Amino acid sequence: MNKYEYSRRAFLKQAMLASAAAAVTPSILSAMPKLAGPNERVNLACIGIGNRGAQIIGDLYATGLANIVALCDVDMGAPHTVKILEQFPDVPRFQDFRQMFDKMGNEIDAVSIGVPDHSHFPITMHAMGLGKHVYVEKPLARTFQECELLMQAARKYKNVVTQMGNQGHSEANYFQFKAWVDAGIIKDVTAITAHMNSPRRWHGWDPNIKSFPPAEPIPDSLDWDLWHMAIAEQHNYNHDYINGQWRCWYDFGMGALGDWGAHIIDTAHEFLDLGLPYEVECTKATGHNDFFFPMSSTIVFRFPKRKRMPALDITWYDGLDNLPPIPEGYGVSGLDPNIPPPSTGDIEPVKLNPGKIIYGKDLTFKGGSHGSTLSIIPEEKALDMASRLPEVPVSPSNHFANFLKACKGEEKTRSRFEISAPLSQVFSLGVMSQRLHTKLEFDRKKKIITNNKIANELLVGPPPRKGWEQYYKV
Repeated sequence: MNKYEYSRRAFLKQAMLASAAAAVTPSILSAMPKLAGPNERVNLACIGIGNRGAQIIGDLYATGLANIVALCDVDMGAPHTVKILEQFPDVPRFQDFRQMFDKMGNEIDAVSIGVPDHSHFPITMHAMGLGKHVYVEKPLARTFQECELLMQAARKYKNVVTQMGNQGHSEANYFQFKAWVDAGIIKDVTAITAHMNSPRRWHGWDPNIKSFPPAEPIPDSLDWDLWHMAIAEQHNYNHDYINGQWRCWYDFGMGALGDWGAHIIDTAHEFLDLGLPYEVECTKATGHNDFFFPMSSTIVFRFPKRKRMPALDITWYDGLDNLPPIPEGYGVSGLDPNIPPPSTGDIEPVKLNPGKIIYGKDLTFKGGSHGSTLSIIPEEKALDMASRLPEVPVSPSNHFANFLKACKGEEKTRSRFEISAPLSQVFSLGVMSQRLHTKLEFDRKKKIITNNKIANELLVGPPPRKGWEQYYKV
């Protein structure tokens, strides 16, 4: 038996027991996940402890609602993991999440997952199969099918708490957007412009690339084989794959759309009941190539009429040279202090703040990203509407406390998988349109692409490598 076989067998055994319990007595399955008591902290295992993963750990711990009981990272001990290791010096450490669950499963209530996009899915499925609550950084998964399976798993393990980490979905914009829709302030929306025009990691790379970057020596701290997770086609190590650089590549990340879309489009997607588009078209892809994302992109998502709401188009703009059209009376476009800088850490003057413009029948709104609130434009119209605006509730908890309180049975998560998975599927369709630089026609009921065989195959992607197949069965 190899070093991972026991873990694989343990996962399969747990999954079979859960399925049997659901078939015979659903109450047995519903009792499997543990809810922390009123005076208890949630025992949290953290998978991905550097870079963004470290920030997530800090934010979850700062709520005062969690005990950090395990730390796990494929690059354990690398410079970007040192801060968390020093903060929690006595917490058990693991390089393989499967071994962590094998050894400490009974001591873990929930997990935070702050790893590259391509790694979200197998870790999340493993945790849910063991009855562990999951906080997963956005986007939820890399492929359309992975998001679909995570939704199915959330329905199967119905008492497992789930939350995707688009943290603005618990802040002011969330409550304002809902209140304004409920009050009929935001209505009859036919078009949304979404934009993120800050520098990206791959800007400046040569788009005439003919192959992946050359092999480099693998750092001693890094388990490069495990870094690939379920990906069957192994890549030679290169520094431009790790520490956030994975976001640049179609094989690993979701580009600017997957990175920022969940912070810009999320409230419109939920409260305007958008679901999935019937058509997605990449109309611009400057520097298009087969390996990494374009220097700038324009992607149009077309959504059908929904109940009493009219058909709606979202047009996404990214890239330094690809600013969207700005309506008259837009006002100030500079950086909003409520919006974090891009993941590169670069804080540069911007021509337009990341955000959105929402076009309704009678009103136009501008908004930023994350928790930034909407305003009515032009200013004269905002002043006219001021007395008619509804009171907006104050958030009872930030996104991290919302998750941990849900693990204690005190709240319901706001970005649970039934909400965040369809949103992430929208991004997946957008990325496929970028990758193929084409228009995709999508059957919303059958969930297939009808006009492009290659794109339809990309909905699922290549088969997982041997030993990882079990995660792709619910």
